[in-house]
Amino acid sequence: MSTMGDGTRAVRAGLPEPEQFEPPLPGPVFAAHFHLSGEPTGPYTYGRDTNPTWTHLERAIGELEAPGEPVETTVFASGMAAISAVLLSQARTGDVVVLPDDGYQALPLVREQLEAYGVEVRTAPTGGDAQLAVLEGAKLLWIETPSNPGLDVCDVRRLVEAAHAAGTLVAVDNTLATPLGQRPLELGADFSVASDTKGMTGHGDIVLGHVTCRDSELAAGVRRWRKVVGAIPGPMEAWLAHRSLATLELRIDRQCATAVTLAEALGKRQEVTGLRYPGLPTDPSYPNAVRQMRRFGSVVSFVLPDRERAERFLTELRLVDDATSFGGVRSTAERRARWGGDAVPEGFIRFSVGAENPDDLVADVERALDAALSES
Repeated sequence: MSTMGDGTRAVRAGLPEPEQFEPPLPGPVFAAHFHLSGEPTGPYTYGRDTNPTWTHLERAIGELEAPGEPVETTVFASGMAAISAVLLSQARTGDVVVLPDDGYQALPLVREQLEAYGVEVRTAPTGGDAQLAVLEGAKLLWIETPSNPGLDVCDVRRLVEAAHAAGTLVAVDNTLATPLGQRPLELGADFSVASDTKGMTGHGDIVLGHVTCRDSELAAGVRRWRKVVGAIPGPMEAWLAHRSLATLELRIDRQCATAVTLAEALGKRQEVTGLRYPGLPTDPSYPNAVRQMRRFGSVVSFVLPDRERAERFLTELRLVDDATSFGGVRSTAERRARWGGDAVPEGFIRFSVGAENPDDLVADVERALDAALSES
């Protein structure tokens, strides 16, 4: 499948060989245990270890992450479970881990846990490849690009080259880009990690995550961590995720195209500042993004003058849900500072572009901006 287009691959990924009178995608397998006589050497033994529904999904994700190459994917109950599995399976007391200081909001919680285990954690911004300055002696470098919510993009190849020269492993959080936008393993990373709650499944109704590796030993450590902590996905969630992958290219292409259109429209509004979208040629992230990304994602961020007007804007929207996730077929937006933790202004908006008609969505945003910013 390495020569197939993204849409064809997404539709066919992970399907078993056709079998007469059986469905193309077998239904979810609900099982805590399997028939198991004699030595436990078969593929399915106990429901916390393996499940046929996971197997199909893991193969599908692997085919998207690295078409035509041997990789191993492990699916998890959430994106945070996947993130924790990489960091906590690799780091030991006395090790050094480098994290972004502008990454996903829950990363500070992981940092606290690592430090409680005696791991030294260093941080630096994503932009400007600033993590290079704190890389010395690190066991693992964690990259998030584009960063959430600031949308900075670092040069993955450059960071990987420096890290590997120093014996440092590299993990890339690829949640925002998805494998259709960026393939971290092709850029040299050791781990490609994502919250599949977002763009991969794209419907806002599944919580899931995954880790993909080329190296079998690294993959085994991640898989062992899943078994130890029991952070396993339900069979129904895994089956729904696999079904959702079939529309991945359709969804991502519409979302990315509309995101550019929306960003261009926002760029014409004087009241809007701090506009960021990696696919805009005027964006600071564009030079890196265009070298390593094939699609630029569904998220646009910008700043309105203050908290009050940002909240008015969100209230005025009719086609956009005020919600905290991103990557779904229904557009969402939120005033990100309401959570605390992110170094963003009170009027900072993270906007996730859905699959609505572009003209309708842009018109809704323009109308909401007019209503919110014209009020006294």
